[in-house]
Amino acid sequence: MSGPLAGIRILDISTIIAGPWSSTLLADLGAEVLKVELPGAGDGLRALAPHKDGIPLWWKVTNRNKRGISLDLRKPAGKALFEQLLPRYDVLVENFRPGTLDKWGMPIDRMRELAPRCVVLRVTGFGQTGPYKDRPGFARVFEAMSGLLNITGDPDRPPLHAGFPIADAVGGLFGALGILAALRHRDANPDLPAQEIDLSMLEAMWRVLDFLPVEYQQLGVVRERNGNNSQYSGPSNVYRAKDGRWVTIPASTQAVFERLCQAIGQPLLPADPRFLTNPDRVRNRAALDAVVGQAISALDYEPLADMLEKHGVAFAPVQNTADIFADPHMQARQAIIDVPDSDLGSLAMQAVVPRFSATPGEVRYSGPSVGEHNIEVFCDELGLTEAELAELKAQNVV
Repeated sequence: MSGPLAGIRILDISTIIAGPWSSTLLADLGAEVLKVELPGAGDGLRALAPHKDGIPLWWKVTNRNKRGISLDLRKPAGKALFEQLLPRYDVLVENFRPGTLDKWGMPIDRMRELAPRCVVLRVTGFGQTGPYKDRPGFARVFEAMSGLLNITGDPDRPPLHAGFPIADAVGGLFGALGILAALRHRDANPDLPAQEIDLSMLEAMWRVLDFLPVEYQQLGVVRERNGNNSQYSGPSNVYRAKDGRWVTIPASTQAVFERLCQAIGQPLLPADPRFLTNPDRVRNRAALDAVVGQAISALDYEPLADMLEKHGVAFAPVQNTADIFADPHMQARQAIIDVPDSDLGSLAMQAVVPRFSATPGEVRYSGPSVGEHNIEVFCDELGLTEAELAELKAQNVV
């Protein structure tokens, strides 16, 4: 194992995306993660598209760098094996509805008895308390309830979900952050038990929206959809060049706005009384965008990009996945890597983020098959015989 988190051991019994992604981010940085799935069909993420010849591609990425076992914690024999595993790990990640592990005979008091130094990350939709705590939820639920959906899309069209479950990624990031903070506290307080972490996916999405609550409290403003316009700076939009290519340009400061005007042949625009300051430009964004959009639509993308770069204006083409694979910067940074896979030979995935100078993380292999490491874990580590393991398999415990 390599990476700054080498030596940290995580037992991941969570499902689908947010919980597993928390542990995967740490596995990329060297943590040793054991992924637990139900015998048979395994984790529900395996059923989600895309697939190739029945092989779940999303699973392979979300659970990369993990060993995998199958175990039914609901059965007494499965619970007994879980109780043997838990003390061997620094972190437990779970995302069942509140009280589920209690019903399975594994309340926090029992876990503390078995593994007092094990951090427990609990990922749920709405948290361990409150009137919504028992509700089911997926990423789109939290994106809607947090307010993100209300500010995404055009004002005269329905609210717009992104083409990816953003809330799962946000929840996973907060989960990884929470684990690291709890491990730091544990190691600084050797006489105290490790902490439980109550991660609400709804609250994670709400936190990302940063200034919306203070804006409402102090100004009475309820932010609404405004298409691709930035609601706090201008001009900032997605514009279409003459050849049909789309480009996003965030002219978020006075200096950038002035340089943009030079680049698109509108040097007098900053002197227009409607556009003197950023608040002026935000108030008059429709008129400003009409001028900027028209100037950009007269240029093909390549000469436009040259002019923007020459004048130091931040911009980016709207790229699809194929564009990203061909992007020379992403290639130079090796941001897309080939990862060994037992089913498909190798798979293209994102490289480890962030990059460490002395202890870089790495992606060693893709997500495991159901029960791939059962013998290694149950027999080699816990001491079961292969006959005992076979009997547990016949009982659908593993």
